[in-house]
Amino acid sequence: MLELSAKTNLLEENDYRYSLQDVKEPILYRDVYNYDEVPKVAFNHRRVPMSMPEDIWITDTSFRDGQQSMNPYTPDQIVDLFKLLSKLGGPYGLIRQTEFFIYSKRDREAIERCMDLGLKFPEITTWIRASREDFRAVKELGIRETGILVSCSDYHIFKKLKMSRSQAMEHYLATVKDAFEAGVMPRCHLEDITRADFYGFVVPFVNELMKLSDEAGIPVRIRACDTMGYGVPYTEVALPRSVPGIIYGLQQYSGVASEYLEWHGHNDFYKAVANASTAWLYGASGVNCSMLGIGERTGNVPLEAMVFEYASLRGSLDGMDPTVITEIGEYFKNEIGYTIPPMTPFVGRNFNVTRAGIHADGLLKDEEIYNIFNTEKLLDRPAMVAVSKTSGLAGIAYWINQNYRLKGDRQLDKQTPLVVAMKEWVDKEYADGRTTALGTEELEAKIAELSGGVLGRMR
Repeated sequence: MLELSAKTNLLEENDYRYSLQDVKEPILYRDVYNYDEVPKVAFNHRRVPMSMPEDIWITDTSFRDGQQSMNPYTPDQIVDLFKLLSKLGGPYGLIRQTEFFIYSKRDREAIERCMDLGLKFPEITTWIRASREDFRAVKELGIRETGILVSCSDYHIFKKLKMSRSQAMEHYLATVKDAFEAGVMPRCHLEDITRADFYGFVVPFVNELMKLSDEAGIPVRIRACDTMGYGVPYTEVALPRSVPGIIYGLQQYSGVASEYLEWHGHNDFYKAVANASTAWLYGASGVNCSMLGIGERTGNVPLEAMVFEYASLRGSLDGMDPTVITEIGEYFKNEIGYTIPPMTPFVGRNFNVTRAGIHADGLLKDEEIYNIFNTEKLLDRPAMVAVSKTSGLAGIAYWINQNYRLKGDRQLDKQTPLVVAMKEWVDKEYADGRTTALGTEELEAKIAELSGGVLGRMR
């Protein structure tokens, strides 16, 4: 049967419907996932079209997946972080949603306090156990959407749930019906989709979800969960590892609209950000992230990374305020006591700090030579250098100018007597056996000594 696609405006064949393949033995893709070897990337040379949606956005799981990997946040901390998320997302709500647990009294207190703020974005959603009681609790809180776990690989269906595929599907569909009966929009978390039989279980299951949604008159959101970080962004990769293939297939064979399609990835193989961007490019409107990438094992897609991915792909931040990323990093460090690895992009202490003297010389002449973008403007983080045995005159001059915020004619250069004197002192420190970089306080103390305190008064 030929149908005119509303998306491509082309005649397309649309007569085949995938049915559930209720296998007796689990399909574990042992040729790809041999547990004693590194997972393999298989190519089938089949391409799918790139099709970025008109609207794309970010969703947050810091208060759900993020909390599972560290000490739970207090309600005060959740409220503070929720306000920062809203500020970062800007007036158009590009950080569209954030999800909460509702299990404990403390969970519900945090939700109610965030709701009382009256902020339009991010929308508060939940993640619950699949029970009628929990659906009613969500409805009573006035929450429109909730996440439901619907594990879709045979690893989970056969090994964890001890069910057949048909039993798992029946169980999941009954749970979704309960959500619809309670008047709640379900967000179905297709756990472990990158090890699932895509045409034998995922597509038939999602087709049934779409039927139920049509009957109930309530949308269903499909979250494709790369639970183990096995997804890859390359074109022409075979399922189940192909991110382009998964997103395309859910749209083409199950009719999931972009606005109801979301990617949730993990970073076990360092591909979380690339996979999330690929999901956007191939048709998912939403990518699910957590602040600083904090999450299970190696973490989730870092929310701050996708802010800059959005700007890279769209050519604009569209109202998002990236300086809030620095505020979030400082909050985690100072209020929560979380140690951010110093090399972490955008939020780490050293992400725009150089130690090499030759790099510092370039920064002194024009910071654009060695800085990724205007980090002072976009992140309220000026480019910095660390003073060590390799800094040289240029590094010391640059450090002084940045630390004391010297601009224009007030800036020091490599020939300034103070810079030369500091270089002699630094060289002696390392000649006497020092091995670590010099800290801000000791540098400032020596500068005050050599300058008679003049620089400190110039700030």
